[in-house]
Amino acid sequence: MSLKRFGVSLDEEILCALDGFVKDIGFANRSQAIRFLVEKNLAEQKWQCNNIVAGAVILMYDLKELAIAKQIEETQQQYMDVILSSSQYYLNESFCLHTATVTGVAHRLTELSDRLISIKGIRHGKLVMSRAD
Repeated sequence: MSLKRFGVSLDEEILCALDGFVKDIGFANRSQAIRFLVEKNLAEQKWQCNNIVAGAVILMYDLKELAIAKQIEETQQQYMDVILSSSQYYLNESFCLHTATVTGVAHRLTELSDRLISIKGIRHGKLVMSRAD
């Protein structure tokens, strides 16, 4: 079932960002992009629960920032109960791709991911999960 409602307003800056998102991703229109973003948000909210999930935390960082690897290691030591493995892939002289394979209660993995991604100097971070129970 599809309902159409009108009267949604957005600040100009947000509207420009939405138009850029529509163009970059290739959506047919703004409505399709908004629907995607709402559905994505709803799915991510479901992970703030007690479901058993498995997945990976993916981080990209600059190798010149020597403290980052140490902070990743220290943070991961606090979450050894959910980390199955972690690996570093050196993409070139400058960048490292770090992956941590994880399984456990969804909210615990989200907590770990948030702590890792918030480390100063992380260029990009993402948690990917799938229900495993």
